[in-house]
Amino acid sequence: MRITLVNGEPDPGSLFQSYLDTLATHLVSAGHAVTELVLRDLHLKGCAGCWGCWVKTPGQCAKGDDSALLCRGALDSDLLVLASPVHMGFTSALLKGAVDQMIPLLHPYFVMEGGEVHHRPRYGRYPRLAVLLDPRPGTDAEDLAITEALWRRFGRNFKAPSVLTAVTGRTPLEVAHGFTAA
Repeated sequence: MRITLVNGEPDPGSLFQSYLDTLATHLVSAGHAVTELVLRDLHLKGCAGCWGCWVKTPGQCAKGDDSALLCRGALDSDLLVLASPVHMGFTSALLKGAVDQMIPLLHPYFVMEGGEVHHRPRYGRYPRLAVLLDPRPGTDAEDLAITEALWRRFGRNFKAPSVLTAVTGRTPLEVAHGFTAA
């Protein structure tokens, strides 16, 4: 399985970074091809809502930053893992900003799906989505439930065939198995 791990941890020396390194090692040991995109190391300019990705450069951010790596990583994978600490009730700004820059993967046109309005897919196939959350001090069960619900909604809009969620209370090996067994 091709797995892209989108690392939204801003602190390279954190315990969560060590957790992600161990997770990647387990995934590779199990025979999966893992690509890690470390968001703090990428040059992402942020979505300005200019719609250039839909009009000027269809399917690509018009700003010419590293968002093309992010979008290609998503499309080239069977499983896209979004990993982030949870601060003040939500994932890191790094992860949220990066995901905003994935809007070129959808068409600007809308369709009705399940009684809701959603963007039409630009491509015929999208990866399964997994979200790995690392609750920081002050994060409670309600914060995690809301965060999980919001990422499930993103998965629906992103055309992900399924959305898996894990919290770092489980070992990296358990998370690796849970993400790849589903």
